Amino acid sequence: MYQALYRKWRPRTFDDVVGQSHITDTLKQQVAGDRLSHAYLFTGTRGTGKTTCAKILSRAVNCQAPVDGNPCNRCPACLGIENGSILDVLELDAASNNGVDQVRALRDEAVYTPAAVRKRVYIVDEVHMLSTPAFNALLKILEEPPAHLMFILATTELHKVPATIKSRCQQFSFKRILPRQIAQRLGYVAQQEGIDLTREGAALLARLADGGLRDALSLLDQCAGSGQRVDEQDILDTLGLAGNLETARLMGLIAGHDTAGALDALARLYGNGKDVGSVLEELSSLARDLLLRKTAPQGGAALLTGGYDEAAMRSLGEQLTAPRLLQMLKVLQNALPDLARSANRRTDAELCLIRLSDERLDDSFAGLAARVARLEEQLTNSVPVSTPVPSAPAPAPQAAPVSDAPPWEEERPPLPPEPEEEPSWTEPQPERTAPPSAPAAPRSAPMETAENSAFWPSFVAGLRGKVPPSVLPYLNNSAKVAGVWKNGALTLWVDTEFTRAMLNKPAILQVLSQAASACFGVPEARASVVVGQPPASQSTAQEPAAQPQAGAKDALDDLLAFGAQFDNIKIQ
Repeated sequence: MYQALYRKWRPRTFDDVVGQSHITDTLKQQVAGDRLSHAYLFTGTRGTGKTTCAKILSRAVNCQAPVDGNPCNRCPACLGIENGSILDVLELDAASNNGVDQVRALRDEAVYTPAAVRKRVYIVDEVHMLSTPAFNALLKILEEPPAHLMFILATTELHKVPATIKSRCQQFSFKRILPRQIAQRLGYVAQQEGIDLTREGAALLARLADGGLRDALSLLDQCAGSGQRVDEQDILDTLGLAGNLETARLMGLIAGHDTAGALDALARLYGNGKDVGSVLEELSSLARDLLLRKTAPQGGAALLTGGYDEAAMRSLGEQLTAPRLLQMLKVLQNALPDLARSANRRTDAELCLIRLSDERLDDSFAGLAARVARLEEQLTNSVPVSTPVPSAPAPAPQAAPVSDAPPWEEERPPLPPEPEEEPSWTEPQPERTAPPSAPAAPRSAPMETAENSAFWPSFVAGLRGKVPPSVLPYLNNSAKVAGVWKNGALTLWVDTEFTRAMLNKPAILQVLSQAASACFGVPEARASVVVGQPPASQSTAQEPAAQPQAGAKDALDDLLAFGAQFDNIKIQ
């Protein structure tokens, strides 16, 4: 009678176990040195060798002629345990024997000495399925068993095992087997069985097994049933998978927001017999690889599932941002569990592809983040990276910068050049030439003054694209920020501590310093942010104060008269 490959090629010695050398070496040394524990707890995912190692250990501790800790598999004890004729080694399934009565019966018969071998061994598989009373009944004999008794417990869900059980056992954690090791084992088994398995086919089966060698052997057994050559395409057709090329092509359509193309591709795959759940799983695996390549380009290379062309991965990585990939993974992970309970799997898969192709249809937080990232990318592409700073204020009127000033101030024609006015919350200051010791700056007359703020509007206009967009409204608002250039230093006088916190950052100060150096011809300009109003120039104390005050009063009267024309404005 035909025997399944995973049963026929189950390892019989510790040396045959694949990918668990950290466990098998320890068990071999314990057997060889006769330093065995009375209870072992094997944990790990399915198909990694827990039950296999438990059976090998049960034969090794009773073998009459062990070889370096391995059972000889030739003595009467090894052969009897292997064929089940020796009842002193018993394998139990806790899923079907999880009651307290079964555990009490096991405890009552465990005290008897073995009849044919040295040690009575109980292998309890899926031990986490035991009930709480059953665990309590097992505690006492597990803590103080007779000398001839050994327990080997195995579980895939360690968190369900009580801490009182864990503390009484030696715990061994089985790792997922690497795809490379699984592919090598599949090649060896295929060669022994006369199966024509290609290297690409073995690599694909290793990836699909997800770290479990039993799953890989079962898939090989299924694909080899046709009797033909087992290559990558044959595996995809047999298992109903889409394939790497089709998955990468579908991901490219999603990245390009081509909803119609993505739905057509899914319809073609569905018509060819591909399972829609498998298609979404492959998309999820590909999105994970792309996210790892983008967020951890160096250290994440070992975590990739592989199997995709480097050029295709690079092209997809350039089209998809990290927030978009996170949104896609969220949508896929939410859709896959629902397919098992869906009344129409194809419709749910199509809805999933529609949400993937257009993130505007995803109302989750991840979808919102993806839309914001897309808008930022569009703004970055539309706004120039750098704008040259003008060397001097333009004589002609320029477009009004973004400001919080009232509309009548924006539409008002420019005031006469004399007397020159500062912002409304500063005192007008006459021009004052630089000290004789200061180097002459190659600028026009307003720029050569020792203290001047008339350059500020055009100076701020040149900062667009160099400072964050959230900072520009503060710099453009004359009621909040006033820039003064004095003695080779640029000082930003702000109204509140909050505004100072917004602007007093190293990156912003560095941009302001570089722009001031380029504007005023100073090698290394300094920039600082101060709370308060700019102090009046020292030279104003020697000038008659009547003329500037009269000019300021006239300007204020004109503003009040202009505002009185509007009935929705209240002037206090």
